[in-house]
Amino acid sequence: MAKILVIDDERAIRNTLKEILEFEGYTVEVAENGRIGLERALSNAFDLIFTDIKMPEMDGMEFLQAYREGMAQQNSEEAPVVVITGHGSVDTAVESLKGGAFDFIQKPLDLNRLLVTTKHAIDHKSLVQETKVLRKKVGKRNQMIGESAAIARVRAIIDKVAPTEARVLITGSNGTGKEVVAHLIHENSQRANAAMVEVNCAAIPSELIESELFGHMKGSFTGAVKDRAGKFEQADGGTLFLDEIGDMSLSAQTKVLRALQENEITRVGSDKNIKVNVRVLAATNKNLKQEIEKGNFREDLFHRLNVIPIQVPDLKDRKEDIPLLVNHFIQLICAEQGWKTKSITEEAIQSLQQHHWPGNIRELRNVVERLIILSGDTITAEDVNLYV
Repeated sequence: MAKILVIDDERAIRNTLKEILEFEGYTVEVAENGRIGLERALSNAFDLIFTDIKMPEMDGMEFLQAYREGMAQQNSEEAPVVVITGHGSVDTAVESLKGGAFDFIQKPLDLNRLLVTTKHAIDHKSLVQETKVLRKKVGKRNQMIGESAAIARVRAIIDKVAPTEARVLITGSNGTGKEVVAHLIHENSQRANAAMVEVNCAAIPSELIESELFGHMKGSFTGAVKDRAGKFEQADGGTLFLDEIGDMSLSAQTKVLRALQENEITRVGSDKNIKVNVRVLAATNKNLKQEIEKGNFREDLFHRLNVIPIQVPDLKDRKEDIPLLVNHFIQLICAEQGWKTKSITEEAIQSLQQHHWPGNIRELRNVVERLIILSGDTITAEDVNLYV
């Protein structure tokens, strides 16, 4: 169960929070001021920290800054920090969020708000940890293999745009590697340590896309048995990748546009606005300008997304990269399966270069896997002619 630290100079507040959170099954430690809280936070692993703003010796803002600096020096992962503010101080709350706090709650404490914030913060931390683990596992997959002029242009744009907050619209045919481009942008951005949340807009029924993106409240529709955070909330502080955005319904497009304009979303069945800090990357295999003319896509949303356009080339336009791609896939697939790495003849690679590849890199990878399975120790031109 998650471990929580509560820092507050008021004993009644400390004890109340400890009692409530322990009743919910959390492990709770308390500290009576920011200095003691900082010592405990830097020497123990917590999943969430609550800190009051006004305290003697070290206030909540000083704690937040010192804690983040200390964790950075240790090269350790920070726990989300939720600031407790009094007297409805909006300015203080905004300042705490700018300083890196996950959220804030106001005194007098509202039980429902407290528990919802606790769950969101801990879920967010878990999501970040899972993302890091997955990134290590798939790191080798998110490589842009090739030395052609076409792919060099894409790589150059990625290098320039990744460190910025600019939105990117990635276009290209199916199987060209648009997802890889999105991952490389995220991994080389200032948000790399936060979550990258992916949504395949084509795979979600139109009647469910809004709930998927923005979340919903219990009872807002049939099947909504509990409150649920959407992808925008899950990606807060990180990157949201909207794949196949050309297939998104017009209704959902309208809400996405509002989210981009105002940096806030509203769950289905709620009238409460939720602030989100998300960098949006989008991808499509459709010509969105044609979709706009057909009335299928909002022109204002297109311009919001198309700050930096990246066109990923078809494999037929970069056939000089096929030898590198083939050898990369042979090593990757054999390593994944625990097989001895196979070799491939020059003639076999030349045969592969003569193929049209309508399915692009995705098709090439499938063919290489097929050749590894069905060929002998060395993949020959005869194997290519037989199995491609």
